[in-house]
Amino acid sequence: MSEVKTNNNPLLPQICKVIDINKETPDVKKFRIQTEDGKKPFTTMPGQLGMLSLLGVGEGMFSVTAEGDEWVEMAIKQTGMLTDALHEMSVGDKVGLRGPYGNHFPIEAAKGKDMLFIGGGIGLAPVRSFIRYVFKHRADYGHIDILYGSRSYADLVFKEEILELWPKEPDTKLHITVDRGSPEWNGNVGFVPPYLEECAFTPKGKMAVLCGPPIMINMCLKSLSKMGFTDDQIITTLEMRMQCGIGKCGRCNIGSKYVCIDGPVFSLAELRELPQE
Repeated sequence: MSEVKTNNNPLLPQICKVIDINKETPDVKKFRIQTEDGKKPFTTMPGQLGMLSLLGVGEGMFSVTAEGDEWVEMAIKQTGMLTDALHEMSVGDKVGLRGPYGNHFPIEAAKGKDMLFIGGGIGLAPVRSFIRYVFKHRADYGHIDILYGSRSYADLVFKEEILELWPKEPDTKLHITVDRGSPEWNGNVGFVPPYLEECAFTPKGKMAVLCGPPIMINMCLKSLSKMGFTDDQIITTLEMRMQCGIGKCGRCNIGSKYVCIDGPVFSLAELRELPQE
């Protein structure tokens, strides 16, 4: 695990400020965050997490979906008390932030391979960090397929990237689907797992990386296995129940593993060794 500590207490957050807010969908906003003195709070590897907090409200673990020289970025879906409060924030407001936590996507093991990225809904947020890394180090990776699905056109996150910018990247193909059609959408309509099988990706020389709602992940894992992908070729994430971030509270342990330390990234081969929880 890679961790940058700014004090002697790993549970004490840095006080940071929100420098930009972008409304991605009706219930998802993207927040750029930096320290009070204008610096990046910490440096992450693709797939790592940060614990974001609001005084008097609570804290929660979120994926770092992107970072720049002076900021980190998180895309947050409105789902409860903390996220409701975050969605009410304005540029310049203060937040607490600690981390980074967890392991990261297998950037070294993936070198030289074709990449299949699969995201569902806000699950594209952690996958996006790996996609951006691969684009930045393009010569190290082969052909890229990105399959992304959401409930509707309005619920597509990172629209500019997935519809305009990413399709222009070299040797890259986008496959976008929505559950419900609408007048403004002329692409595929249907759920991600059957669309995945319809696309009929070949597993040879390929690594599949997926994140999304649990039911989507479970169905896609079965589809990928049916398509011939081995357990070692399939990478996914577990990002539930994390509270302390340092393996002390025990909220996120599954068998002998702690998601906050040993995850959130696991291969399907590793998941098969864990208890069914």
